[in-house]
Amino acid sequence: MTMKKTFAAVILFIVAPLAMPLTALASEGADRLTRILEPLQTFEARFEQHILDASGERLQEAHGRMWLARPGKFRWEVEAPYQQEVISDGEEVMLHDPDLEQATIQALDHRVTHTPALLLSGSANDLVDSYDVTRQQQGSAETFILVPTLADTLFEELKMTFRGELLTTLQMTDSTGQRTAIEFRDTQQNHAIDDSRFDFEIPEGTDVIRDTR
Repeated sequence: MTMKKTFAAVILFIVAPLAMPLTALASEGADRLTRILEPLQTFEARFEQHILDASGERLQEAHGRMWLARPGKFRWEVEAPYQQEVISDGEEVMLHDPDLEQATIQALDHRVTHTPALLLSGSANDLVDSYDVTRQQQGSAETFILVPTLADTLFEELKMTFRGELLTTLQMTDSTGQRTAIEFRDTQQNHAIDDSRFDFEIPEGTDVIRDTR
């Protein structure tokens, strides 16, 4: 799988040393995570994304910017080592690769909603039905461990870390043990984001493919 395809799949999908982790019951973890996410209407940040193999060796990295708005809208722009963007307007998702002059558009379906970007922009209440959630506290950091209850997902475990109820880190682990860690900075929450940010702006000459599966 190429680097570009790997990052696209991920999109369409650590400590206070003196503190001892306290793990709550799964239902309490889900309730707490829902209380944090329910007030979230918009989210904007710069990100750094690292893909690690099962032994912890870094395989790939990228950085860029992202925007989220409920319900179901997001824009994820990779700036380096290449340009790529994934955009959802709440009904469809577009993957745009400027180097290939190609854009793929597909409906926002059940499988896509189980990826991390739309996990944040979707309904917080869906977490209770879709994931087993546990919570760990280490100092000022709260980490939630989400394990999907359905088989058709792109990851086996997702960790979300918050400081002061502000999301700082996402970490996903797939069935091979490969991990993707995404760190956020320069974060803004619940501020105005123009709806045009989630429009599909397809340059002239781009080959548009509509995936009807």
